[in-house]
Amino acid sequence: MKKSILIFLFFALLGNSVSVFSQTEPEDIALAPDDYQDAFYESLKQKGIENYDKAIVSLEKCIKLKPNDAVAYFELGKNYLALKQYQNANDSFEKATQLDPKNKWYWLGIYDVSYETKNYPLAIETIQKIIVFDEEYKDDLISLYMITNQYDKALAAINEMNDKFGKSSDREMYKSQILSQGKYQNAEISVLIDQIKKNPKEESNYVNLIFLYSKSDQSDKALDVAKQLAKEIPDSEWGQVSLFKTYLDANQADKAIKSMNVILASSKIDSKIKHRTLNEFLVYTNKNPQYAPALEKAISYFDNDKNVDVAKEIGKFYHSKGQFENAIKYYEKDLSANSETDRETNLLLLEAYTQAKQFAPMTKRAMTMIEIYPSQPQFYYYAGLGSNQLQQFKNAKTVLEMGLDYVVDDKKLEANFNIQLGEAYNGLGDAKKKEEYFLKANELLKQKK
Repeated sequence: MKKSILIFLFFALLGNSVSVFSQTEPEDIALAPDDYQDAFYESLKQKGIENYDKAIVSLEKCIKLKPNDAVAYFELGKNYLALKQYQNANDSFEKATQLDPKNKWYWLGIYDVSYETKNYPLAIETIQKIIVFDEEYKDDLISLYMITNQYDKALAAINEMNDKFGKSSDREMYKSQILSQGKYQNAEISVLIDQIKKNPKEESNYVNLIFLYSKSDQSDKALDVAKQLAKEIPDSEWGQVSLFKTYLDANQADKAIKSMNVILASSKIDSKIKHRTLNEFLVYTNKNPQYAPALEKAISYFDNDKNVDVAKEIGKFYHSKGQFENAIKYYEKDLSANSETDRETNLLLLEAYTQAKQFAPMTKRAMTMIEIYPSQPQFYYYAGLGSNQLQQFKNAKTVLEMGLDYVVDDKKLEANFNIQLGEAYNGLGDAKKKEEYFLKANELLKQKK
């Protein structure tokens, strides 16, 4: 914005200098000698071809002929500014404002100097004088408040400008930056509550208030605002957040699912709200498993979510509930959609396979993971355990003996290896080795206690 002002100023006065000049003091100009006009036009010509020094010489002739001509001082200031002679530029612009204090362009000259020299206190003082002539320049004031970290003043000015002229992308960016600092959020909450009272049909105020409440973990208040939004603007996507919760609490599953799908498909609704919605439906589905297909569809909305592995988290949920078949399904879904080699998810899946007694897929996956993580003993253990359960005792013995070398400072895992080795030797008919490994396992378990 600052740059555009300067460019506009240059061309406006370059093209209209004669008219401005003649409007300022028409009687004097009528009597002005030809050498004054010649000098003034010469200054414009020289400035146009960037001969600023020569333009200054011509303007000084003009000022000698007419000491109280504001336009000449203003033009002089612009040439000094082009040469980066900031003090001379500022002095010239100040003289112009003294001669004609109601001309905003002269004040903008001082503003240009103060901005370029980073004299922000003077820039703020000057732009406040310009706002008297043109209130839209308050956007420049907001920028200056942001530069000087005067966020209270910036926020107040942003809200004022939004009320008078509507929102702008720059103001919304600044506002977001300010509100990222928690101490300003309470003030903004109060403003939004007042704006909702004044204009209950403006959706953005509800949305911003819901966002602030959610960000500060005030979920109940966020839900209350969503209910109010749903009442005032029934077709709002954000209003579905409230309706979803209402339908779910009333056990109206079909309506809740419809609202949930609107929420999850929306590009407007915050991801935190979406995750919370899915989590609430997950809990509901756990008690009402007939709605599992709807849960499957809901999860698909998060396939490209880079922040949370939703399928994995659902797998963990079912895992913690002892529903290992469901846990396996979601772990496999997560591995298929993201990375087949994720270590944590594979270990969770192998544990779920064990609990569900699905030893064939467990053994196959564990053997695959050994190739990818050859020094991770857990994968050898699951491969040995699965091989024993499938009565593949020779394979169990081989893989367990290999993996045991990688067990370090983990008595429980080492004991489990020895138990499985005992089982392998038992299957191979070696009772002596069986007893030997079982005794080692007992000793390790005693040490752990």
